[in-house]
Amino acid sequence: MASVYIPVQNSEEEVRVALDQLPRDASDILDILKAEQAPLDLWLIIAREYFKQGKIDQFRQILEEGSSPEIDEYYADVRYERIAILNALGAYYSYLGKIETKQREKEEHFIMATQYYNKASRIDMHEPSTWVGKGQLLLAKGDVEQAFAAFKIVLDGDRDNVPALLGQACVQFSRGRYSDSLELYKRALQVYPECPAAVRLGIGLCRYKLGQLEKAKQAFGRVLQLDPENVDALVALAILDLQNNEASGIRGGMEKMQRAFEMYPYCAMALNYLANHFFFTGQHFLVEQLTETALAVTTHGPTKSHSYYNLARSYHSKGDYEKAGMYYMASVKESSKPHEFVLPYYGLGQVQLKLGDLRSSLANFEKVLEVYPESSETVKALAHIYVQLGQTEKVQEYLKKATKIDPRDPQAFLDIGELLISNDPAAALEAFKTARNLLKKSNEEVPIELFNNIGVLHFERGEFELAAQSFKEALGDGTWSRFLDAKARSDDPTSEGLLYPNGEAQSDLFKSAQYPIDASASVRQYKDFQLFHRLEEQGSTVELPWNKVSTLFNMARLLEQLHDTETASIFYRLILFKYPEYEDAYLRLAAIAKARNNVQLSNELIIDALKVNEKCPDALLMLGDLELKNDDWVKAKETFRAAKDATDGNDSYATLCLGNWNYFAAIRNEKRAPKLEATHLEKAKELYTKVLFQHNANLYAANGAGVVLAEKGQFDISKDLFTQVQEAASGNVFVQMPDVWINLAHVHFAQGNFALAVKMYQNCLRKFYHNTDSQVLLYLARTHYEAEQWQDCKKTLLRAIHLAPSNYTLRFDTGVALQKFSASTLQKTKRTVDEVRSTVAELKNAVRLFSLLSAASNLHVHGFDEKKIETHVGYCKHLLEAAKVHCEAAEREDQQNKQRLELARQVTLAEENRRKAEEQRKYQLERRKQEDELKQVMQQEQHLERMKEQWKSSTPASKRKDRPQNDDDEGGHGERRRKKGGKRRKRDKKSQYESEEAEAEMDDQEEVDYVDRNRNYEEESDYQTNDHDDQAENNPQDLLAAAGLEDSDAEDDTVAPSSNASRRRQALSESDEDEPLRTQGSDGEGGENVAVDDDE
Repeated sequence: MASVYIPVQNSEEEVRVALDQLPRDASDILDILKAEQAPLDLWLIIAREYFKQGKIDQFRQILEEGSSPEIDEYYADVRYERIAILNALGAYYSYLGKIETKQREKEEHFIMATQYYNKASRIDMHEPSTWVGKGQLLLAKGDVEQAFAAFKIVLDGDRDNVPALLGQACVQFSRGRYSDSLELYKRALQVYPECPAAVRLGIGLCRYKLGQLEKAKQAFGRVLQLDPENVDALVALAILDLQNNEASGIRGGMEKMQRAFEMYPYCAMALNYLANHFFFTGQHFLVEQLTETALAVTTHGPTKSHSYYNLARSYHSKGDYEKAGMYYMASVKESSKPHEFVLPYYGLGQVQLKLGDLRSSLANFEKVLEVYPESSETVKALAHIYVQLGQTEKVQEYLKKATKIDPRDPQAFLDIGELLISNDPAAALEAFKTARNLLKKSNEEVPIELFNNIGVLHFERGEFELAAQSFKEALGDGTWSRFLDAKARSDDPTSEGLLYPNGEAQSDLFKSAQYPIDASASVRQYKDFQLFHRLEEQGSTVELPWNKVSTLFNMARLLEQLHDTETASIFYRLILFKYPEYEDAYLRLAAIAKARNNVQLSNELIIDALKVNEKCPDALLMLGDLELKNDDWVKAKETFRAAKDATDGNDSYATLCLGNWNYFAAIRNEKRAPKLEATHLEKAKELYTKVLFQHNANLYAANGAGVVLAEKGQFDISKDLFTQVQEAASGNVFVQMPDVWINLAHVHFAQGNFALAVKMYQNCLRKFYHNTDSQVLLYLARTHYEAEQWQDCKKTLLRAIHLAPSNYTLRFDTGVALQKFSASTLQKTKRTVDEVRSTVAELKNAVRLFSLLSAASNLHVHGFDEKKIETHVGYCKHLLEAAKVHCEAAEREDQQNKQRLELARQVTLAEENRRKAEEQRKYQLERRKQEDELKQVMQQEQHLERMKEQWKSSTPASKRKDRPQNDDDEGGHGERRRKKGGKRRKRDKKSQYESEEAEAEMDDQEEVDYVDRNRNYEEESDYQTNDHDDQAENNPQDLLAAAGLEDSDAEDDTVAPSSNASRRRQALSESDEDEPLRTQGSDGEGGENVAVDDDE
C-alpha cells in the first residue's frame, strides 16, 4: 500500500503515513507537517490523496493551510511547490464554479479561483502551469478569447506543452473550428503518446463534428479499448448507431446506452437518450424519472436543455399544457441560441398556441423558421396563427410558401382549402382537388371528409353532376348505392333487376319504395321504416358508418335540389333508421312534407325532432313558421321566443322570425289600428336592424328592413336595400330569394314605374317559378291594369286562371279588367270598328264571368259581395247598349275611310302609269339612237370599200407621172373649196340627226298625249315643226355629188377611222406618177384625198 514518509526534524527518523489510512481529521496530519517542517510537495501529495478519496474538506483544509502567509514566509525560497498548491486551489474553485447552478455562488467560486491564480502569478508570472490554470478558468467562465490568449502564452514558450495543447484544442472546439481542434489533439498525442483515453475522445468528437463518422467510430472504439469503463465513449458510439436509422443500428445503440447507464447511472447524456426512447414507447413515467435524474446530475446547459425538452414533451403528450409550457421555457433558457437546439422553441410555440397566447407562439415559430426556413410544418403553424389573428393575406402567403417548399404535401393544400373555403370557394376547390390527386398518386387513402368538401363546393357552384360524383366516391358501396342503381335501372326500360333468393326483384322493391302506388302510403312514407326491415329480412345488410352520415345527408340534399325528393327521403329515413337521434334528417323530411302542403305530417316530424332535442332552435323555428301559416299567432310568437331563448339570444334566425311575426301582425287582413300597426312595424324594424348589427351580410334581415321602410313610404331607401340584396343573392346557388325581386317590383309599382315593375315581375316568374306562380301573375296583372294595358292584363289573368282554376278571385279580376277595357275603348274620341266589335265581345265575356260568380254558392267564402257583382253586371249591360250606337258610327266612318282610300289609290295608279310611260319613251329614244349610229358606221365601212375599188379601177399609173407642175396652185384652190364642202357635209349630218330625233320625239309625245289629255299639245307640236323646218334648210347638195359619190362621204371626218386616211395617203405616196395626179384637180378622188389630209 502506498505511503509517504515525513522526515523528523534534527533526526534521521521518518514518520510513515499510509495514504489509504489518512486520518479523518486533517488537523492531525497538519500538526505533523508543521512540526516537522515537511517539504511542501508532501503537503500536495497528501491533499491530492484526500481529494481522490472524496474527502474534499480535508483536501481544501490542507491546501489552504499550505498557502497561508506563515507558510509563504517560512518557505519563501520554495517557489514551485507554493505555486503548485495555489494552482491546485485555483483548479478546485474553477471546478466548483463550473458545476454550480446558482449564479451567485458560481461567481463567488470563480472569484476565489482567480485570486489563487493571481497569487501564484505574483510568485512567478511566467509559470506555464499557472497560465494553463487561468486558461481553464476562463474557458469555464465562457471567455473563449481570453482563454485562447492564456494558452497561447504557454505555447509560445513551449509549443509541446501538452496541457496547453489540450486547452487550446478545447478552445478551438468551442469556437467551432473543428479541424484546428483536431490538429491540436493529434499534436498532443504525438508529443505524449501515453495520454489518457479522454484525449482520443476529443479526437472522436472532432471527427464527428467534421462528418467523418467512420473515423469518429474508430476513435471512440480506441477509447473503449484503452478504457473499457469510459461512459462518454460508449454513449458517443451509441449515438452514432442511433443516427444510422436502421433497425439493427437503433437496437445496438439502445443496448450501448443501457450498458452506459448500468456502468454509470448518472451519465446525463445516456439518461436523455433513454428518456427519448421511452417517450416513443409511451412509458412517460420512465421519461420523467430519467429526465429528473439527468437534471439533478448535470450542470451542462445544452444537456439540461435536452432534459427539460424531454420532460416537457412528456407532459405535452399527456395534455398537461401548463407544465409542458413551463419545461419548454426552461429548456429554451438553457439553450440561449435557437440554432443550437431549436426543438424546444417549436414545442413552446405549440403549447402557447393551444393556450391562446398567439403573439408569443408567433415569436417562437418565427425563431424556428429562421433556423429552418424550409420547414413546412413551421410555415403551416404560422399560417394557422395568422388565421386566428385575422390576417388573411399573411395566411395565404405562408400556405403558398408551404406548397412551394413541398409541392407533394397534401396537408398543405388541405389547409389552404380550409382557409379559403369561406371567402374564395373556387380557390378552395382547386386546393382540395390537388390534395385529393396527391393522395391518390401516393396510394394513400383519401379521407371521406375531403371528398365531402369537394362535393359541397361543387354543389354550391351549381355543378350537381360533379357534386354527385364526389359524394358517391366518399360513400363507396352500401345500401344507398343500391337505391341509386335501382333508380337508374328504373329509368332504363331495357335493364333487368337483380333477384333476391325468394325471386323478388330488387329493383322492383326499391322502385316501390321510391314511387309508392298507394296514395295513403305516399302520404305517410316519410315516417315509414318497414323498407329497411324488409331488406334485412331478405338477406341484405343495412349498414351506415358514422363517418359517412354527413356525406349521405349531403347527397340527399343534392337529390332534393335535383327534384328527386323520393330518393332523398329514403336516405333521410336510412339515417334515422341507424341513428334515430339525428335531428337534421327529421327537419329535412318535415321540409319536404311542407313543400307538398302536408302540414300535418310536417308538424309531426318536427315534434319528433323536438323529442330528440326539445331546445333544438331549428325545429322550434320551423314549428313557429307552420303555426304562423295556420294563423295561430299567439303560439307562433311563443315558439319563436323559445327558439331565441334556446340560443341565449344569439340565433339571428330566431330574431329574424320574430321580426317577421311583428311585420305580419302589422299587415293582417283584420281591421287595422294605426297605432298598433306603427308599433309592430317599429318593432320589426328594430329586430331586423339587430340582426344586421350581428351579421351585416344577412340578406333576409336586409330584405325585411326594406319591406318595413316600403310600408312607411320610404321607397327610395327601400329600393336601394332591395337592389343590394338582389345583387348579393344572385351569386349564391343556396340563396333563392324571389321575395326580394317581388318587393323591388312592388316599389317600382308604388312609384309609378310600371314598365320596370312589369319587367321585374316577369324576370322573377321566369327565374324562380318557371312562369307557373299564380300569385306573381296576379301582381303582374295588377301592374298592367294600373298602366292601362288592358289586353296584357287580361292575358296574364287568363294564364293565372289556367294555373289556379279554383281561384275565383282571378275570375273576378278578369271580369273587372274586361269591363275597364271596354269602358276606356268606348270613351276614345277615335276608335275603329274592330275595336268596338272587340269591346262588345269583351263586355259579353265580362257579363258571363260576373254571372257565373253570381250563381256560385260559396261567394262569401271567397269574399265576394253579391250586390257588388250584380252592379258590375248591370254596368256591363249598359255599356253593351251604348256600344251599339258607337258601333254604327264607327261603321259609317270606316266606310268613308274606305272610299277615300280607294280614290287615293286610283290617283296613285294613274301617276304610276305616267311615270312608266315616260321611262318607256326615254328607253325607245336611246335605243333608236344606238341603232342609227350602228347603221352609219356600217355605211361608212361600205363606202370605204367602194372607194378602194374605184381607186384600183381608175387611171393607170403612167398618167399620174405626167401630171403638170402648175396644177399645184389649182389644187390648192380646190383644196379650200373642198374644205368648205366638207364643213357643209358636217352640217348636213347634224341636221339629219336632229331631224330623226325630232321625229322620234313627236312619236313619243303622241303616246304621252294619249295617256294625259291635260298636257299642252300645241306648244310641243310647234316645237317639233320648227325643228323639222330647220332640218330641211340645212340640207343642200354637196359638190361631191357631181363626182358620183354619196352624201355619207362627208362623215369620214368624224366617224371614219384615222387608219383609213393613213392607208389612202400611203397609197398615193407609193405611186411613181405624182405629177399627173396633181393635174387632175377636178377628179373627185383627188379632192377627197386633199380634204382628208386637211382634216388630219
